[in-house]
Amino acid sequence: MILQIESNLIGSGSFGSIYKGVLRSGTSIAVKVFNLKLEVAFKSFDTECEVLRSLRHRNLVKVITSCSNLDFKALVLEYMPNESLDKYLYSHNYFLDIRQRLSIMIDVACALEYLHHGCSLPVIHCDLKPSNVLMDEDMVVHLSDFGISKLLGEDESDLYTKTLATIG
Repeated sequence: MILQIESNLIGSGSFGSIYKGVLRSGTSIAVKVFNLKLEVAFKSFDTECEVLRSLRHRNLVKVITSCSNLDFKALVLEYMPNESLDKYLYSHNYFLDIRQRLSIMIDVACALEYLHHGCSLPVIHCDLKPSNVLMDEDMVVHLSDFGISKLLGEDESDLYTKTLATIG
């Protein structure tokens, strides 16, 4: 069981908070708990579940399971010990050498290529930013936060022009 306490809090976003937990096996996990006081959190949870259930790629965050009832919605995700690219870009305490930067760019490009061309229905992330680029213990990138992503059907244009992203 994951306790929603401040010491376990590792991040927060528009639709909820992310907590670190540990399974009985000793495996670290991240639990994204949706704030159900926000109507959009229900849609965000449903969208992430729909998108992530059919995607399998080395550079996408893995969903271990989901929890859903009327009062509680959460995704249990693979934990990323090196946190987000945001930490490395906007802190004086962390440094990325040229090889790490190139590897991160390639990983992001591979993830986007898979989302746009490697799936039966193309997926548009709609919120690609440094805080959604997570890194595992080996600094391998895993894109996260598919809460506002879009699945494009055959009848939809390849050009998606509606702005749906974090402002700024």
